Amino acid sequence: MTEDTVRPAAVGPTAPVRTHPAGPGLRLGWSVVVPVKALTGAKSRLSALGPLRPRLALAFALDTVAAALACPLVGRVLVVTRDARAAAELRALGADVLDDEPGGGLNPALAHGAATAHRRHPRSPVTTLSADLPALRPAELARVLAAVPARGRAFLADAPGTGTVLLAGPPGEPLRPAFGPGSRDAHLAGGAAELLLPDAPSVRRDVDTPADLAAARLLGLGPATAALLGSPMLAPMQATAFTYDPTTRSGSVLLDDGTPVPFDAPAFDAGGLRLLRAGQRVRIRTAGEGAERRVVFLTLQTFPDPEAD
Repeated sequence: MTEDTVRPAAVGPTAPVRTHPAGPGLRLGWSVVVPVKALTGAKSRLSALGPLRPRLALAFALDTVAAALACPLVGRVLVVTRDARAAAELRALGADVLDDEPGGGLNPALAHGAATAHRRHPRSPVTTLSADLPALRPAELARVLAAVPARGRAFLADAPGTGTVLLAGPPGEPLRPAFGPGSRDAHLAGGAAELLLPDAPSVRRDVDTPADLAAARLLGLGPATAALLGSPMLAPMQATAFTYDPTTRSGSVLLDDGTPVPFDAPAFDAGGLRLLRAGQRVRIRTAGEGAERRVVFLTLQTFPDPEAD
């Protein structure tokens, strides 16, 4: 028994390009379905960014949708969201916004978006696309879509190789999304073919953690995300360790003007530290203003900063 008898063969970059005959008034191209979670609850693993976290989630979505709309193989982008702010800004970019999300989580939202796309554009193929691809390049997305086989479903795994960033299928075929932990294996088990493309790193680089964001920055961030991360509050500065609790990995620093600013465990962990002593000089980034200001990154002067240019 070969491997291909127990799971569909992976599809490489030599797969045939899908073409569609045009009809009168028919707008050709892929229908891309992008789910956008309510911004207040999005990107929880970037919680160290405090009040910037929902704004960063929106910036990710704006850069993702803008790049998808600029892809030459894409005919339209359908955004599934109940978030009013995200809906308004993504609609302004040119996306079709579906604000009648059925509830029940990510997979029902994607199934609803795909069904709507099939109904509105019955001769166009449909793909889902993660909303957290801030480094997405239109040309790389085009290479991925061109590699999707003409029949059956196919997917692209994320950079770690355990999740899924894109699930595609031909006109009229239900996508049957199985997103969640271990979605790569779930989609394989469900009969979808895996796309193996060595030249599409920006499509695979979704962002959930500070390390993911650093990796995306190396690829080159889109304008919305780059502008937000260029905020003066996120610029590196020096401070002095003031308090530290090794049990909670939290504490505070003193700015050079004597202002105390707290940090929590995610900020401490982001800098790769194991211990911290009062009086040590540290390099930090902060977010928020006034009483809401907090440290979002903390490390020693001799340690690298993954966000530094």
